[in-house]
Amino acid sequence: MSLLPAALVTASGIVHATWNLWAKRSRRPLLFLWSFQWVAVAVYGPFAAWSLAGHPLPPAGLLLLLLTIALHGVYVLLLGRSYALGDLSQVYPLMRGTSPLLVPLFGVLSLGERLQPLGWIGALLVVLGVLCVGGGPRPREIPRRTAYIGLAVGLAIASYTLVDKLTLHYVPAIALNALSNAGNLVFLTPAALRTKDVLGEWRKSLGYVLLAGVLSPLSYLLFLWALQRAPVAQLAPMREVSIVFGTLFGIYVLHEARGRSRVVGSLLIAAGAIALSLGA
Repeated sequence: MSLLPAALVTASGIVHATWNLWAKRSRRPLLFLWSFQWVAVAVYGPFAAWSLAGHPLPPAGLLLLLLTIALHGVYVLLLGRSYALGDLSQVYPLMRGTSPLLVPLFGVLSLGERLQPLGWIGALLVVLGVLCVGGGPRPREIPRRTAYIGLAVGLAIASYTLVDKLTLHYVPAIALNALSNAGNLVFLTPAALRTKDVLGEWRKSLGYVLLAGVLSPLSYLLFLWALQRAPVAQLAPMREVSIVFGTLFGIYVLHEARGRSRVVGSLLIAAGAIALSLGA
């Protein structure tokens, strides 16, 4: 793999952890996520429309696009719910660490990609890191409901990553990202309006909402651009270096507990991600 995809994925991970910190710190995570989708659609929508001008979309591409929009919508709903239930340094590694286990396996089995032995060692390190963050093979410190939602978020990430890889054959990256943001807005609107505190959240977090509206799509755009240049089984696990940053943000910015085991777990996940990138 060349340096450019690796740099794009690393930058994507840092930006992703940053806006997730803001979402967790907000009073109502679902409402925060809904609010910045408006900004994302307004900022990136015109670029998406320009990229689609004169770009034919066959039926297969349309079906894949609709499927990935639905998967992104499910992901963002589960994400908001997970942050309402658990710590950032607990939930973030759990949901981000599930994907590296699933994406390489599906990439190898379904997309004809290959992993070398070092890559599979990396996958094992990622799994061990997730277990360390959670407290062991049967993590008792994570409430069952929180653990289930975190794992469901990870499954959604793995699913939309694989579908996005296929959709990029038909749709430009910036259009795919912007349409996913529009879909997120549709999925989040009923839950956001039920909170009845839109103005209160905006008064408290407007600056972060505006920044997240720019940075969240940028984070995934960086990943999509990298995905066009290297295999999904190689890049998706590399993106999980964001777990280190997300864990550190939770411990040192939000002052969450059990810092040592969560930092060790996040470092194992990062080491596994590097091994996966070298072994792909």
